[in-house]
Amino acid sequence: MKIVVLDGYTENPGDLSWEGLAQLGELTVHDRISYSESPEIAEAIGSAEIAVTNKTPLSAATMDRCPNLKMIAVLATGYNVVDCAYAKKKGILVANVPTYGTQIVGQYAVGLLLEICSHYQHHSDTVKAGRWQNSTDWCYWDFPMIELSGKTAGVIGLGRIGQTTARILKAMDMRVLAYDTFQSDAGRALAEYTELDVLLAESDVIFLHCPLFPETEGIINAANIAKMKDGVIIINNSRGQLVVEQDLADALNSGKVYAAGVDVVSTEPIREDNPLLSAKNCLITPHISWAAQAARQRIMDITAENIRAFQAGAPVNIVNL
Repeated sequence: MKIVVLDGYTENPGDLSWEGLAQLGELTVHDRISYSESPEIAEAIGSAEIAVTNKTPLSAATMDRCPNLKMIAVLATGYNVVDCAYAKKKGILVANVPTYGTQIVGQYAVGLLLEICSHYQHHSDTVKAGRWQNSTDWCYWDFPMIELSGKTAGVIGLGRIGQTTARILKAMDMRVLAYDTFQSDAGRALAEYTELDVLLAESDVIFLHCPLFPETEGIINAANIAKMKDGVIIINNSRGQLVVEQDLADALNSGKVYAAGVDVVSTEPIREDNPLLSAKNCLITPHISWAAQAARQRIMDITAENIRAFQAGAPVNIVNL
């Protein structure tokens, strides 16, 4: 069985091994294939039965050009790069990796918040530039130092990652509100479930941990921002399309939103005309919440198991049944 990895470099820039996949078939690994619709994607898949992708799109047109394709394995939890409905029509199974990054993504979300609250890197840079040793004062700070204890955090999406974030926030003595259409006892142990408008109105910090669905696309928009407290902080390391970026930029520039920390944007890699690039108090990182080696190893291991289960006739983690 032929297996083709379309964009392997991000998952494995050299510190992991593809051996687990190589044991399952004739493996070809491409470091990079187009991240937009292109004939080269179908050319790279060729006669393979299994295509492995992270962010290279698998469209209906591409699937039509790959008559041997039987499975698409996504090296991620999100699978919106695949036309899953069309894959189902073609009898192509789509598998994802649902739980590899729970801890690191929650950790990263809180890390973005802590950097906003204390500006560690900025102050370290000024010390190394000689400012402290030449200061007439015992210490200095260039931004307000924000204490989180006693403040309210709102988590939109209280699944596995949202619960990890909530657990860390509770350890910092924050009140945690949550909005999620699916409520659980595990969630109730960590947060107070509430309506979205209540969360927006009462939160000092808002975290986005929800999937990208039609009902969540653009959930951070001008109308919802207007319902928030003045000076709110917004953290998004879920999906860029959850945010109407011009609306968030306008709110940052007006001061309605004090700061934002985002690890995701609507088009990735980021475009030079993205309004968040020039917005005030906007911390942007290049979609790396998931990228700890331990998390990427779990992606590799679970993807191999997804393919092994498919070959055995008992597929797992299928998202388009």
